[in-house]
Formats: sequence, C-alpha cells, structure tokens
Amino acid sequence: MAKSGELRHNTVVKIGAAQGAHTGEDLRTRDAVARSILENGPSTAVALGERLSLTPAGIRRHLDLLVADAILEAKEPRTAIVRGRGRPSKVFVMTDFGRQKFEHSYDDLAVAALKFMSAQSGGALVTAFAESRAQDMERKGLAAMAKRSNKNEALATFLTEQGYAASVVTRTTGEEICQHHCPIAHVAAEFPQLCEAETETFSRLLGTHVQRLATIAHGDGVCTTFIPAIKTSTKTNATRKVRA
Repeated sequence: MAKSGELRHNTVVKIGAAQGAHTGEDLRTRDAVARSILENGPSTAVALGERLSLTPAGIRRHLDLLVADAILEAKEPRTAIVRGRGRPSKVFVMTDFGRQKFEHSYDDLAVAALKFMSAQSGGALVTAFAESRAQDMERKGLAAMAKRSNKNEALATFLTEQGYAASVVTRTTGEEICQHHCPIAHVAAEFPQLCEAETETFSRLLGTHVQRLATIAHGDGVCTTFIPAIKTSTKTNATRKVRA
C-alpha cells in the first residue's frame, strides 16, 4: 500500500513494433535504447551505440523503429556548431508518448482527486498535499544523503532511486541537477505546486538557494535545477600596531 503523500503506480514499459514481428531480444534491446535516452537525455546514434555496445547498423535499426513507433523523435542539436565539412549528427529525444510508456507515479484517480481538492478549497488543500509530499521526500533524502560529502551528487543519486533518472552537470558558475524523467509529470503539469514544493525541498537538502530552470511538466525535455557555486570570501584583518 502506498504511503500517504505518495502517488505510486508502477507499470512495465511495453514498446510496440511498427514494422513486423520481432524477437524478444530485439524488444529488450529496443527497450534499453529508449531507457538510455530517458535516463541520459538526448543522445546521438554514435553515443548510444558506444553506451550500449551496439554496432552502427544495429543502433540505427532500433532507432528507426523507435521513431516509427513514436517513442523517439530525431531533432537537430539545439546548439550545433559545425566544424569542417558535414552536418552535425541528429540527436534522439523521448517523445511525450514515449514517456507515457515508462513508469509513472500517478494515475487518473490521483488527478481527479487533486482537482476535487482544488475545487473544494481554492487550491489550499493541493498546496498542503504538495508540501506534505515534499516533506516526505525531504525525510527520505536526508537519510539517503547523510553519509555523502558531495551533496549535489548525493541528491542526484537519491532522485534516481526515486525514479527521476537524475545526473549532475557542471557549469561555469555552479552545477545543474538534471532529471531526465519525472514520475509525476502529468499531475505536475496541472498542479505546479508539486514542482514548487519539490524545488524548496532541494534547497533545504542542499542547504543553499537553488533555481528551477526547466521542467518536463511544462514541456521541457529535462527538469533542470541550477545550484550556484558557493562563494568563499576571505577577509583580511589588518594588524593594528598599538602604541605604548
């Protein structure tokens, strides 16, 4: 039984086949390709092949079928810089339909319940629920991160264990925690209070201000939270000479 404050409904991904019958091994490999993009974000065919030890021909075959099944979509790189001849390799991203094929911690009953709560209380009960869920996440996060020195990495590991497929990306002025999967994306799309309470939880767990830059619930490919680098200021105290 799910604890209070959790939206839990796990299903096993079932990826279809748009072009004829396929073996169980083919479907398992296709699932691995899709899951790799889900967990690591937009990827090129070369990167996927190296990550999964697949030949160029093999990865292309699986990618073509996943695109045909509307699980993946091929896009031009957002910040493509062409060096020399040739065009930059396309990246493959998970579609909204593809995300729905993977585990989600929500269902229609949860959405209906939150809508009812919102209608009855003008949003107060939904906010209270979001805060209760965030507090539960914080309790679990504190326990999971207690023995880790690198808090950002620890939080990403904890989020991955909770189904968010998170990673840490280093930036010039800090780091970003990127969540490549959101188990409650469809619920959060209608009730942003869930995202807001979650962001505040990240801030408390890390002991610093954080900024949510993007969310899957609002149509972005990845939930991105920026964590600014902690600036250490050194104060030099001038030594004063005391005259006798």
